[in-house]
Amino acid sequence: MIWTAGFRSAVISPYEQVQLSEPRGFADQTVRQALYLAGGGQRFRIRLTNRFGRTALTVGAGSVATDSGQAVLTFDGAEKVSIAPGDEVVGDPIDLPVAADARLVLSLYFPEETGLATYAHKPAEVAHIAHGNHVTAPTLPASEQVEARFYVSGVDVLSPDATAIAVAFGDSWFEGVGSTIGANNRSVDFLNRRLDKGWVVNQGIAGNRLLTDEVGESALGRFDRDVLSVPGTTHVLVHFGINDLGLPGMLGEPPATTDALVAGLTSLARRAHAADLKILAATVGPFAGAIYPGISTPAGLAVRREVNDWIRGTDVFDGVCDVAAAVANPDAPDYIDPALDSGDGMHLNDDGARLMANAFATGAAWW
Repeated sequence: MIWTAGFRSAVISPYEQVQLSEPRGFADQTVRQALYLAGGGQRFRIRLTNRFGRTALTVGAGSVATDSGQAVLTFDGAEKVSIAPGDEVVGDPIDLPVAADARLVLSLYFPEETGLATYAHKPAEVAHIAHGNHVTAPTLPASEQVEARFYVSGVDVLSPDATAIAVAFGDSWFEGVGSTIGANNRSVDFLNRRLDKGWVVNQGIAGNRLLTDEVGESALGRFDRDVLSVPGTTHVLVHFGINDLGLPGMLGEPPATTDALVAGLTSLARRAHAADLKILAATVGPFAGAIYPGISTPAGLAVRREVNDWIRGTDVFDGVCDVAAAVANPDAPDYIDPALDSGDGMHLNDDGARLMANAFATGAAWW
């Protein structure tokens, strides 16, 4: 048996220039968060992060609850822990079995001012926040709800040595923007329901770019931490490009070039192969109907088509998943099929997320 990743959450800095949600901090508050596990095991341990914090983070108390019961969260036997800026801590193993596709409820109490929190900003899940220490309470009194995930980087589970783990490494199309909040209908969730062995953990960041920092560190910059350091990883699934082509328009900058995106994707493939991982690339999804100013431009859409032609024809990857073709409007392929559009012209609804997952699962010989 070995420790593998049963759940992952890619995090960003609350101090970035480009913000898709409002950062926040805590003081004398309990934050309760549901973590939907991709994989299960007989024991688990929680990972907390203060990666982008500017002061030490004090966790005064914590608890975890599964269908098998509730347990106190401890760190080297202590219920209280301080996490230095930039650091991560791993909780003591908890002897409660957890199943794949199950919900683990994590409650954390922050007795002191935390400063702005390291967080996942568009996880398609809500955090519940209440004043005071209520980590062991069945329900939180008068709680506030916020779509975000705070200070959590993952859950490790004890699983058989041969367990296959894939990392979904990408942008909002993995993180789950556009899917029903709280329903666990992200593309990665649908893909896990299709796999008959192993599972996929989600390291998507809404707004993330392949080549440039903000939103989040670039894919090239975070690959080692968010893919190579994930225990048990055997595969990496990649979807990048939309934000390299659309986000610059919001900032008054030109989109990335075809050559730059091809070079970036090729670099990811080489680094994955150097680590003995298989890598599958998705074609860049359509975004011509984006309602946000500056996102959809003729130049950006032209690069998308060129990059997708390269992805479909290259042998750089171990497999190609034609997500773009799976979700495009057949009469106007630069646009998402209206039946699959979440309403903003650049994100998939639940049905679209399911078809994106099917595009990966169709080539499941890679698994």
